[in-house]
Amino acid sequence: MPRDDSKLVYSTDSVVPGKEKAVVKVSGEQLSPGKQKVRVRLDRKHRGGKSVTVIEGLRMQNAELRNLLKQLKSRLGTGGAIKDDLLEIQGDRRGAVMTVLEKMGYKPKRSGG
Repeated sequence: MPRDDSKLVYSTDSVVPGKEKAVVKVSGEQLSPGKQKVRVRLDRKHRGGKSVTVIEGLRMQNAELRNLLKQLKSRLGTGGAIKDDLLEIQGDRRGAVMTVLEKMGYKPKRSGG
């Protein structure tokens, strides 16, 4: 029996499942770099006006993703991070990132403006 001074509006007496992020499953066979849909875009949202180049669509294991980020950071001389399976490179480096990815065998496309 509920208490009269309770502010509880509704209860299901069970845990309500929350929204979970979709997990991208990487199969045992890797896609070749030329067949992956890699997008390079510029993002400024929620960063205090700072620009970040975002690389999305890379389908590879986490260790390979970290290795690729390390190569990009050293070649471009900038910082970067991995967030939600996206590579983020500091600054507006879209042109340089695209040329580096093309030399690695990827076919990146510029996304956005």
